[in-house]
Amino acid sequence: MIPETFAWFGDAANWSGPGGVPTRLAEHVGYVALALAVAFVIAVPVGLLVGHTGRGAVLLVGTGNIVRALPTLGVVTLFFLLLADSTPAALVGLVVLAVPPIMAGAYAGVQAVDPHVTDAASGVGMRGMQRLWQVEVPIALPLLLGGVRNAVLQLVATAAVAAYVGLGGLGRYLMDGLAILDYGEVVAGAVFTAALAVVLDLLLAGLQRVLVPRGVRLAELATSKGST
Repeated sequence: MIPETFAWFGDAANWSGPGGVPTRLAEHVGYVALALAVAFVIAVPVGLLVGHTGRGAVLLVGTGNIVRALPTLGVVTLFFLLLADSTPAALVGLVVLAVPPIMAGAYAGVQAVDPHVTDAASGVGMRGMQRLWQVEVPIALPLLLGGVRNAVLQLVATAAVAAYVGLGGLGRYLMDGLAILDYGEVVAGAVFTAALAVVLDLLLAGLQRVLVPRGVRLAELATSKGST
């Protein structure tokens, strides 16, 4: 397997053209970005609303657990049969996978806000939506963005299922390599997928540091030190 892997990486044909690494990587990132955007639009408002009002928490947690238990490959295959189109089927499967961690992060972030802080915001005249966006959301950002990072890692790993219904992405190396018993290609697909996950997580960690207010980060640091 090791000589086959080095031979695959050393073959210039694997680094250009429609089946080359740059193209497959761009396809994979495209699936992840599109699924993440759709899941974010669905999950964040629901998570914030439930966390802010306290209504529907049991339903949200229960639905999230049920959705997490669904096999992504099964969901993709089902929608491929229903829609007869690979791209929407893969997108639905990935969105279903990404919604629960983002929704849980948004809900948990708002729920974790100190009640004394929200009481103080109400005391200075802030109404419900003002309190949510100006006080609760900034404080909830670490957990919310943590949910996004979790979703991205799962999406990168699972976007390979797009190859199962005839699409591209890094999953093509896994599927095609297994089909012809080219284990060098399989290893390459796994290495690129893992490397992409690490790079995206580091980028999101940097973005989180930029977006989270400094006061919130200092408060988290103080809390962690106090707990130890």
